[in-house]
Amino acid sequence: MNSITNIDNFYFIGIGGIGMSALARYFNLEGKKVFGYDKTPSEITSTLIEEGIAIQFKDEVSLIPELIQKNKKTLVVCTPAISKNNNILSWLNAKEYWVVKRSELLGEISKNSICLAVAGTHGKTTTSAILGHLLASCNMPVTAFLGGVTENYNSNLIYKGSEIMVVEADEFDRSFLHLSPTIACITSMDADHLDIYGSISELENTFVDFSKLVPDSNNLLFKTGLPLEGKTVSATENADFEARNVRIEKGSYVFDLKTPSEEIKDLRFHLPGRHNMFNAVTALGMAILVGAPIDSLPNALQDFKGVKRRFSYKIKTENLVLIDDYAHHPAEIDAIHQAVTEMYPQNKKLIVFQPHLFSRTKDFGTEFAKSLSRFDEVILLEIYPAREEPIEGISSKWLLDKIANENKKIVTKEDLSIEVKNSKCKIKLMVGAGDIGVEVESITKYLKDED
Repeated sequence: MNSITNIDNFYFIGIGGIGMSALARYFNLEGKKVFGYDKTPSEITSTLIEEGIAIQFKDEVSLIPELIQKNKKTLVVCTPAISKNNNILSWLNAKEYWVVKRSELLGEISKNSICLAVAGTHGKTTTSAILGHLLASCNMPVTAFLGGVTENYNSNLIYKGSEIMVVEADEFDRSFLHLSPTIACITSMDADHLDIYGSISELENTFVDFSKLVPDSNNLLFKTGLPLEGKTVSATENADFEARNVRIEKGSYVFDLKTPSEEIKDLRFHLPGRHNMFNAVTALGMAILVGAPIDSLPNALQDFKGVKRRFSYKIKTENLVLIDDYAHHPAEIDAIHQAVTEMYPQNKKLIVFQPHLFSRTKDFGTEFAKSLSRFDEVILLEIYPAREEPIEGISSKWLLDKIANENKKIVTKEDLSIEVKNSKCKIKLMVGAGDIGVEVESITKYLKDED
């Protein structure tokens, strides 16, 4: 990739995406002229416009800002989700503008920093957000590009200097191979994105290739049991970085952190679920490796409030708990079940799940059914297609028939609020990576008004 040092203008195609918008924010704060296109307005695009970024919502070349149309000294950044038939992208390509993928740009801007890369099929966003927050709270010069909006900063970008950069190392489309990590972690290597990789062995091989990008294997942290070389991490068993003496006090975890050289006592962490405690241990390990002051870490961790749509409490009263979560893989649904069962062992639990992608539903139908069957009630929405065309025979009805639970049904979005309200379960979970997040807001309001 050429140098972006002399680029003043940036045009993002798909600017409303969570990863794209973080980069757009970064360059805007760096004093560059930033513009973009997205198909639909959203809370993210509204915030970007408030921050001074001009966005168009029609796929019309005539609406591309004049500054971009007349100046080829512009970097065009596109997301993999954009259609190849997009008029704007086609025009810019035909005019021979410099067009790069988001992952290439992330690799370029982080290569001259101390790059802390967070990889894994689950846990990237929460781990990155905890790590970014720990370093920012310790007054370290860090920029963190996040795949979610943190509660502490109400943003998907933490901007405190560029000497250290925290990035999510995305395995989709092998994007993470564009990075130059100084320190990295791999939280998990479960089968996913098989439409890209074809097999679990090819996915695992690519994670191994990523791990070899870290110059010193002592600076690679990974979940115990993975076939990698470096330092192990666990929240439940012996490891180089390990949570010990775990207990729950007032709805939060308290634990001791064992590292290769010392033990830090009585850390407090407010996010539920052993998977989140594992994310916290991983983030603490990376913070220690990059030189964060040990004595500042306990207060920083205790102050972490979480990431929106990652086990986010929308309602939390004596009679009703409504939780919103981005989970879209069977292992993530299992982690949610573990978390709510540990926190609310006596209460019945409803899961509303929107499957994400036809291919993922097809590849993991049996596993999804097993994970969903653990809940007391199951409501399915129709499959959210994202970038895909339908696959014959694969539908939410196909998945529903596999679920070994009599309390199950498919519900339309129009009927969802009343169905959720009518459920006798005290714990209600809204789960999925599609547009179910939009429904969460209206259901929260509906339940609060009726409560």
